[in-house]
Amino acid sequence: MFLCYAGHSGSAFIDRERYLPKTWTQDGERCRQAWIPDSVGFSSKPELACQMLARAFDKNIPAGWVTGNYVYGGNRRLRLWLKSGNSHLCSPYHAMNL
Repeated sequence: MFLCYAGHSGSAFIDRERYLPKTWTQDGERCRQAWIPDSVGFSSKPELACQMLARAFDKNIPAGWVTGNYVYGGNRRLRLWLKSGNSHLCSPYHAMNL
């Protein structure tokens, strides 16, 4: 996953996180073979997005709008967290999340 900042002058990748499915994080041998530390546990994509956005906001990178696909738009916790910080999520909702 990545976090990209876009503005009037262009865009840049500013952060990234490795998404690992639960089947990976529950298989210690597989993780060791892939050089993934034992301390890395499962995080959902919205949780990883929150971590990356929090790091950006901690560095005073402004964001009035955050965009993402329905995985993020369907996550109420992410939407409320962004709204509490005066950012808004522009994302389609999946019909099953309504």
